[in-house]
Amino acid sequence: MAPDANANVQQQPEGKCCGVVAEAREKSTARRAKPQPWIVLKLTIFIAIGIIGYVFYVYVGRVCVPMLRHDAGALGGRGMGVGFLVVFCVLGLMMLWAYEKVVLTSPGYARDHVRKSPAPMIKNAFPTWWDSESEADLAAARMQAPQSLPGPSEPKPNGGHPRSHSSRASDIKSNGHVHGSTKSKRKVSQNGHAPPGDEELGITDTIAPVAAVRAKVTARPEHGSEHTASSPTLRPEQPQNEPRPLPGTQGEPKPMMFTRKPPSTPILLPEYRYCHKDGFQKPMRAHHCRACGTCVLKYDHHCPWIGQCVGARNHKFFMIFVWWALLFCVWTFSTLVGLIARATVVRPSFQIDGQHVAVLVLSGLFILFTAALLGTHIELICMAQSTVESLDARRIGEREDRVLGRLHAWWDFRCASFHYLIPRTYALPESASGPVLTNDDSGKRATRRQWNAEWGRIGKEGNPWWLGSARANWEATMGAHAWEWFLPIGKSPDDGLSYTLNPRFDSEGRWRPRREWPHKLQ
Repeated sequence: MAPDANANVQQQPEGKCCGVVAEAREKSTARRAKPQPWIVLKLTIFIAIGIIGYVFYVYVGRVCVPMLRHDAGALGGRGMGVGFLVVFCVLGLMMLWAYEKVVLTSPGYARDHVRKSPAPMIKNAFPTWWDSESEADLAAARMQAPQSLPGPSEPKPNGGHPRSHSSRASDIKSNGHVHGSTKSKRKVSQNGHAPPGDEELGITDTIAPVAAVRAKVTARPEHGSEHTASSPTLRPEQPQNEPRPLPGTQGEPKPMMFTRKPPSTPILLPEYRYCHKDGFQKPMRAHHCRACGTCVLKYDHHCPWIGQCVGARNHKFFMIFVWWALLFCVWTFSTLVGLIARATVVRPSFQIDGQHVAVLVLSGLFILFTAALLGTHIELICMAQSTVESLDARRIGEREDRVLGRLHAWWDFRCASFHYLIPRTYALPESASGPVLTNDDSGKRATRRQWNAEWGRIGKEGNPWWLGSARANWEATMGAHAWEWFLPIGKSPDDGLSYTLNPRFDSEGRWRPRREWPHKLQ
């Protein structure tokens, strides 16, 4: 009894500690879920105003005013002081004007345009976790390559004729693996895991229930007459889950490992646009902001420097503010550096003012920050993406990088290991735009070009909100006239409620391959 009693005594502190940790975690999660108080949201605005005021004090009072008064320690003459003061004030006032506009302009909130509604029923309750990586297909195809290629002295099956890709793919679908009989016994280790040499290790599609659920969930329904007409009809001998042949080739289906697989989540369906925190169906491109505690129209990001989110209706003014802030910081930094360098050469006994150094540091840091921010948002606007939406495109690109890493070794520039899996030439139809892939091209680049020929480019044709050109995307956010890009007047052309869906996507928001695009876009 004594050992059991000691064990109970020792277990009590551990259980109590785990309970405290779990309770603290729950409290932290609940605290993060609550919107931030108003004073916390707006605190950074006062800090920004204080920094701007300090820079005005130093540049005007300690740089320009001594130059106007011809003080002994002035860094220049009266004419230079007047010119520097005028340019500084113009840039500073334009920056403050744009800052006032972006702070007082609401990004647009979904709660002002939609009503609360009950949560819609989810038609498909099975999680499509295979859409992100498709590890089963990749692992099966990777095992298929070295095992199905006959050696130099090994006789070829089927009377010496090479085995087609469709027959190898059907072996994987029917048996779950390439070599070995379905009646072969599998050794299981004592801990319940498969042994290291198991051929089916990591291929979850070999489990019958998983394969059945995946076949049911990934079967795409027909969407309208236009989509049905453009979609190729499957022959009875070609199941839907089989790899489809490349454009222009017949009877040569490519392995799964050479397939770009965009997410098949229907992002435009009501069940995927419903916000359970606000209790309504979000408009397109709207997202919930944790800091503000509500859904924001065309949510880009929450900016603490303006005390609110950057969304559909203030993104234009945010860009204008960042532009004028960058010019203001560049002028302040460059003129101070030039004046101090000139004074150091002219006056051997010159001592740098500490206030000048502080402003130099501040302006230099904000040059780096605003330049990176401006360049990033110019690229995003020209791509018709918000910061949140760009993360989805980045995930697709990262997934493809991992796939290419599995296909080609880092030193393999010509993809010699997989030549027997790739047809000699991918002959595209005359209406399709894109390069022709041959075995003479380099491995990774050729594979990515072939993916682009089949699907289009990630972030462009593969962006549901892409309008066809960078200029059209830019004008949709910043306006059609050049003066609207620099003056913080009027209102944003983007209302955050109406968007044109890229015709390369179906009505539910799924990226379609090129063969299913409208004929004029192919």
